[in-house]
Amino acid sequence: MVETGELRTLIDGHFEWLLVREGGRSFPLNSGELDIEVLDDKTLFGFPDDTGFHSWRLNGFTLDGGEIKLDVAGAFGRDREVIRLIPRTPAAELSAEIELARLQKANEIGRMIAESYYGTRLERIALNADNGRIAQITFARDGKYFAAMADVTGKLNAETMAAAAIIWFEKLCTRKKKPILDIWIVAERRPARDLQKLLALFTGRWKSVISIVEVSRKADPPLPVELPKRPIRDLWREKPKKLVLPSDPRPGKTATAIIELSPDNIDIVYSKQGETLRFHGLPFARVRTVLGRERAWFGIGRRRTLLTDENTGQLSSLVAELELHRSDSPPNRRHELYRAAPEAWLESILRRNVKLLDDNLILAPIYNQFRSSNDKIDLLALRRDGRLVIIELKTKPDREMIFQAADYWRKIELQRRRGILAEADLFGGREIIDRPSLVYLAAPALSFHRDLDLFAAAIDPEVEIWRFELHEKWRGAVKVVGRRSHSEAR
Repeated sequence: MVETGELRTLIDGHFEWLLVREGGRSFPLNSGELDIEVLDDKTLFGFPDDTGFHSWRLNGFTLDGGEIKLDVAGAFGRDREVIRLIPRTPAAELSAEIELARLQKANEIGRMIAESYYGTRLERIALNADNGRIAQITFARDGKYFAAMADVTGKLNAETMAAAAIIWFEKLCTRKKKPILDIWIVAERRPARDLQKLLALFTGRWKSVISIVEVSRKADPPLPVELPKRPIRDLWREKPKKLVLPSDPRPGKTATAIIELSPDNIDIVYSKQGETLRFHGLPFARVRTVLGRERAWFGIGRRRTLLTDENTGQLSSLVAELELHRSDSPPNRRHELYRAAPEAWLESILRRNVKLLDDNLILAPIYNQFRSSNDKIDLLALRRDGRLVIIELKTKPDREMIFQAADYWRKIELQRRRGILAEADLFGGREIIDRPSLVYLAAPALSFHRDLDLFAAAIDPEVEIWRFELHEKWRGAVKVVGRRSHSEAR
């Protein structure tokens, strides 16, 4: 008979467990939900799952590190399997461990800077109050004070760090005691180079305030290396990415048949993997050519079904459901189909008629039907006077919007200046004039971030930015209710 006392003690040693069945299904449980009893010389192990409560015969158990493996079987020895019990770290304890690891990373950065610059004293180390992902460190040297910040998760992009640096500096530079005069953004090599490029688009004032510091791993221990400030003109010396566009994008037979189910609402996006069908911007079907034969899948999100002759009715039902719920007047505005992918919905409306935003625009039909995995620009258009227009769309406040748009501007400008966009003939023979591209920021009037003006003022005037405020009920009809230039205020 199995030693039940030992097993009970092991289970009670952790409050939370993850029970994993052989099929891979897992269930979070607490120790009180796991039952052990002896009945007629048999040891029974009881546990709940999504089908109810089970009481199975326990043949034995083994320990594998902190994990318990239970050899169990159903009635009459049937359905024998090995169930795994994996101890779970409670949420509060896990949160504390994460915070501790991030603080340790922050302390390493603080010590590295203090030890690398003679006479520098470490003043304070903390994690930012908003999400705890950014280290905020202050230093003193020669009677003056400066600050450093770093991403302690390794997951934040350059736009997020730049926005956080400006907001933090605005708070630190106005305090009466120990005002901060400079702020460093400390990063590993790749993110540091991305930050350096973004900083090149800033005004002289912010270039004098913000420094990008790369953690050099060539030395042991690592050393902080301040990267030089780059003027905008240096950016045009880089090698542009190759522009790969479909030569003659046309929907295949399968995609055409799907579009005919609701032609006013379905559009198509081309990629290297094939065709993606979208209903008001929401992907619901994909067509791929496999061994010279078209194959299609349909479904929302990860729920995808291979399209066959037998289940075309299911696809039609899905489209009918989308027509009902993904419309400007659905029966329930909280339905997931209505709320999903709002920015893609707005983009799909403007793809059909970009003149709703600005009557002077001509959309690049080929460019905006192609999507790559990186650096997706919402829309690229040409104004009647021949100037390129980069359109960035948002439907809810986004603090990094302005910096994302500026980074897109840099990449498009590099391709424009090298003649790549003219060679691609994106606008049916219309000429792209030799003037910097424009940036249009478009969002519902109440969905621009409160700090947008502050961030726009940080961007060099060479990046001409316009703000288009849309009517809040844009799903029914896109109407511009306000327009102004951010460049004129700089």
